[in-house]
Amino acid sequence: MAEKAGVVSVRTERAPSRLLLPLVVVAFLAAMLAWLGLTQFLNALTLGAVYALIALGYTMVYGIIELINFAHGDVFMVGTFVSMFVSGTLLKEKNGIEDISALVFGLVLVFVITIAVMAVIGALIERFAYRPLRKAPKLAPLITAIGVSFILQNAVQYFFGPLTYNVPQIFPVTWAFMVGETRVPLLNLFVISVAAVLMFVLQLFISRTRTGRAMRTTAMDRDASSLMGVDINRTIMITFLIGSGLAGAAGVIHGLYYGNTNFTIGFASGLKAFTAAVLGGIGNTAGAALGGFLIAFVEVGAVVLGFSRWGGAVVFSLLVIFLVFRPTGLLGSSTGDRA
Repeated sequence: MAEKAGVVSVRTERAPSRLLLPLVVVAFLAAMLAWLGLTQFLNALTLGAVYALIALGYTMVYGIIELINFAHGDVFMVGTFVSMFVSGTLLKEKNGIEDISALVFGLVLVFVITIAVMAVIGALIERFAYRPLRKAPKLAPLITAIGVSFILQNAVQYFFGPLTYNVPQIFPVTWAFMVGETRVPLLNLFVISVAAVLMFVLQLFISRTRTGRAMRTTAMDRDASSLMGVDINRTIMITFLIGSGLAGAAGVIHGLYYGNTNFTIGFASGLKAFTAAVLGGIGNTAGAALGGFLIAFVEVGAVVLGFSRWGGAVVFSLLVIFLVFRPTGLLGSSTGDRA
């Protein structure tokens, strides 16, 4: 009886802590809305959606094989070019599509093709660049990741050139509604909604599907999972496939929102997304998403205060502080909980 009572007491002590994080997040968002105003608040959420989707790829790969895939930022960059090619060459659209049915068809086509192409590229990177080095010293795959990053950058320069290109914004940027005296673009709400849906579906996939359970058990103990019948190679490839697909979705969102791309955006965006994954708790998917939005609010807040040039310095100073005082991140957990 004493043991049972002890278990109950532990659960009741943990219950308030489970409610603490949502309350803190709501309070933080309310404070940011009051300080930044609705326009900048939506800009921060939109930028955070891009960072969060990229950060998920970093944290999933690290949760499974403990590899920091520094090529992931350039996977996102390639996704912006694939999105540009689909919308500009296949759809032959240069401006916003006003017809609702045509717009839905165009958006679905761009997202599906871009996500599929980037998922395949991610799986190929895992198969030919990382899998042969899985039992090598950890420095070898890390250097390989940097090499893959340069390969992707040079491939884009070869096919598209080193210029900055306009990406067709097929979602009309003129669509908006008024909240008081503030203009709220529908594009911001669309981007935030798409990112939220993708992150929610990912969480359901990881927690409810057989493959998701295989990913979680592989993160806990790869050898034991293999003995229990889990196909380790297949599980790791699916992890890369999903992470790269999400980076492709982030590439589509980036093109729709910013309307341009070049071969250098992968480095900066990838580095900030990696910082987001560390802040949230590397290996924790919910933490990666939370970290992405936190980084975005820090950047937008720096712009509001007039320190736009120092936004990056503030972000990475925050990273150093977390690594010193809370290296596990906001939602850091043991290895067994990372996937």
